Amino acid sequence: MSHRQWKCIQIQRWLICVLIGITTGLVAVIINISIIQLTELKMKIVTQAIEKCVKSACLYQPLLIWITINAGLVMIAALLTVFVAPVAAGSGIPQIKCFLNGVKVPNVVRLKTFFTKVVGIIASVSGGLAVGKEGPMIHAGAVLAAGISQGRSITFKLTFPLFEYFRNDREKRDFVCAGAAAGVAAAFGAPVGGVLFSLEEASSFWNQALTWRIFLCSILSSYSLNFFMSLYHHHGGDLAYPGLINFGKFEGTYEGFELPIFFFMGVIGGLLGALFNAINHKITIFRNKYVTIRFLKVVEVIIVSVVSATIAFMMMFLSAQCNPLGQDINVDLQFLCEDGQYNTMASLFFTPPEDSVKSLFHDPLGSFQPLTIIIFVLPYFFVACWTYGLQVPSGLFIPALLIGAAWGRLIGICMNAICPDCLWSQDVAKYALIGAAAQLGGTVRMTISLTVILIEATGNISYSLPLMTVLMIAKWVGDFFNQGIYDKHVHLAKVPILEWEPPPLSINIHAREVMGTPAVTVREVCLVKDICRVLSDPHNCHSGYPVTNEEGKFRGFVLRSQLLILLKHKVFMERSGPDDRLELAVFRDSYPRYFPLSIVNVSEDEQRCHIDIRPYLNPAPYTISERASLPRIFRLFRALGLRHLVVVNDNFEVVGIVTRKDIWKWGHHGKS
Repeated sequence: MSHRQWKCIQIQRWLICVLIGITTGLVAVIINISIIQLTELKMKIVTQAIEKCVKSACLYQPLLIWITINAGLVMIAALLTVFVAPVAAGSGIPQIKCFLNGVKVPNVVRLKTFFTKVVGIIASVSGGLAVGKEGPMIHAGAVLAAGISQGRSITFKLTFPLFEYFRNDREKRDFVCAGAAAGVAAAFGAPVGGVLFSLEEASSFWNQALTWRIFLCSILSSYSLNFFMSLYHHHGGDLAYPGLINFGKFEGTYEGFELPIFFFMGVIGGLLGALFNAINHKITIFRNKYVTIRFLKVVEVIIVSVVSATIAFMMMFLSAQCNPLGQDINVDLQFLCEDGQYNTMASLFFTPPEDSVKSLFHDPLGSFQPLTIIIFVLPYFFVACWTYGLQVPSGLFIPALLIGAAWGRLIGICMNAICPDCLWSQDVAKYALIGAAAQLGGTVRMTISLTVILIEATGNISYSLPLMTVLMIAKWVGDFFNQGIYDKHVHLAKVPILEWEPPPLSINIHAREVMGTPAVTVREVCLVKDICRVLSDPHNCHSGYPVTNEEGKFRGFVLRSQLLILLKHKVFMERSGPDDRLELAVFRDSYPRYFPLSIVNVSEDEQRCHIDIRPYLNPAPYTISERASLPRIFRLFRALGLRHLVVVNDNFEVVGIVTRKDIWKWGHHGKS
């Protein structure tokens, strides 16, 4: 590669990040506007039915309309997820975390997954489920990044002569990391938070050169969303819509003696987060064991939708709090209130969850009575536990923020009742914010990135100290009982993801105890028959094989995909000259969907031919001595993103191979 070609590749990297940022912002705009329009249409239909039936004693009719609309929308999301792209279920953060950890997650960055994610989250949120659209934006950004960086669409059989250099796992992983950061930036209007999210939560190994490119990607994502949403709201150029959720401005401050109260709220957030994770863990185990038929998965989603809609309607019916119109701009549903008043519970259930969070943050003291908040938060907590993990795209950030903002505001009301004349107790917004942060931190167990995301979303740096401390306390308390919600779902899926640290007490465990043996090897010059035998053996479905010479010495490593391509193009020594070598472009064009051995036609005569693997193997792969300790092996996998590591003895002979699954199994189960 010449210096000019190298410069061209660097420019292409920046160009791809620009495209990822802008397109992620545009997708966020489409999702946001679609949800707004569908929600407004649904509320208009239901509101008219309620106003018509309040005096006619036929409230069962608007309830049935409400249930039917919600169930219909949610069923669309469930059918798409179950039958088109099951990997699109949930927020997608655990799957992207595994992908960036170096694990091959099938279909996680496919176009059909992206389509299901976008349409599904629009239908799920509009259908009234206890979900948010922020988490799935991270997955959507990651899929966009994977597609753009490859310069082609295999689904539509379109290939462009662009970005060919980046058609490999390492480069794609870097761009997916940028896409995840762009998704966070679009969701919360937090470019710095997006970079830190990718660094802290998503990526296992960090390329330092990525930082500035990811930061540019996040900025463009946030401000693309900002620009187009300002046009939608007829305020072109007014950059007041930086993310899908806007917490509003927090103008107040706090007193030093309030910090112990905030710290206590952190403990509550950790306990409630651990309880949420434990309940969801039990539900997910039950779901994985009994709800396995695709039809039942769709039925479960519809049942949850019907139950959620019924609970919301009944809560509005049971709520006795009515406020004068004008205090709340989100909804003016009268329901059973007097003329000129609106039902307070309707402002929580009949609006998008982001607006409900904003109401709990900023509505003046007295807008929500304590009983109203309790009636709202108790059923919502358990419905959210039940909902996360369904076969629909669903985010967890907003439900956690909504639960925390509710009980945080309740604590603020209690503080005001203790000291009604004190100036510091008049501001319940800060308690709602701290409660939201504590609940979210206790559930997902992120600290650094979540602090920055919340600071950027609130626009008030003065809350950085209590937010950081509360998130740390919530994480510590929650970690005492169980893992974060994303880690739980990763482990339930039995994905061999590597933790941050090697297994404890593993310093005396060596490679010979961890490795898989005997290792399946191929010779430098090998019979076609032997290669076909290795590739067709169901017990040898590995992604690559060590290559040895005639004396059995280790010479390099060849990938399974490379052997398949050599067989397909019949690169046999007896039928080609020394200069008839395959170009690198042939291997790149086959990435990432390689064909199976069954479609390669090899005759009996060809099976007696030989293949010279030496021009195509990796002559200097990472290797390790059989006496190396498990922590050293772990750090190699973790830092370099390896998928396999060849183990050799003192004579440089292959004695085994260590894979991610070997380390994962040892860390979780040990060996007898």
